[in-house]
Amino acid sequence: AGATLLPIDSEHNAIFQCLPIATDDGHGHRGVARIVLTASGGPFRTMPLEAMARVTPDQACAHPNWAMGRKISVDSATMMNKGLEVIEARWLFGLSPDRIAIVIHPQSVVHSMVEYVDGSVLAQMGNPDMRTPIAHALAWPGRIASGVPSLDLTAFARLDFEKPDLERFPCIDLAYHALASGGSAPAILNAANEIAVEAFLEQRIRFTEIAGVVDRVLTTLPSQAMQSLEDVFAIDAKARTLARDFVARESASVKSPGLETKR
Repeated sequence: AGATLLPIDSEHNAIFQCLPIATDDGHGHRGVARIVLTASGGPFRTMPLEAMARVTPDQACAHPNWAMGRKISVDSATMMNKGLEVIEARWLFGLSPDRIAIVIHPQSVVHSMVEYVDGSVLAQMGNPDMRTPIAHALAWPGRIASGVPSLDLTAFARLDFEKPDLERFPCIDLAYHALASGGSAPAILNAANEIAVEAFLEQRIRFTEIAGVVDRVLTTLPSQAMQSLEDVFAIDAKARTLARDFVARESASVKSPGLETKR
């Protein structure tokens, strides 16, 4: 329809702010080597792996930096949210998956970065407050006050960055796999994750079983071409049904200490 799409999610808005100004010759991303999505790592970034099977919904929803709804908070704890953001970034900015990276940044001050072929890296920084990207989109290409306090860099003793632990956060690999598979795979990933997170919040599966449910659904349903919106709705419904079946099996076969299985 000729509309201009402006990203609101803090990471994608940060990338948008750091990208070169689009030109009429179709080279709006000229000189971009890759984009780097930052992630806080959630509440379990340093928790011993053997303890993660015992975490509760309240623990998973206690994000250290952002105030979010319970479902999104769980996605942050599993880092599925970052995997979904990789998929979004691929389509928003037209870059191949190998040019989209994830880095853990616990302070959530750098919201994402763009690396250029000359070695320059531009970062968008600010306090973790969604009013900033919303104000940016509302006023674009201008700027308006958002009500967010100015960032006091002297208040931070340091800014840390580290690679994500894929053993701790298997959902990242699942998202990259779905993106590489293409077709219906990203829709299957999203649908299965929503059912698995819902089951965890209702204490019907463990936190560590979320990724397992998503993996089994992705493995069971082969990716296929999507020709219409109706196709997407159909595969979404099929993935949700299959995920519910897997959740039911997990709930029936295992009852861990501290996990109250609801029937």
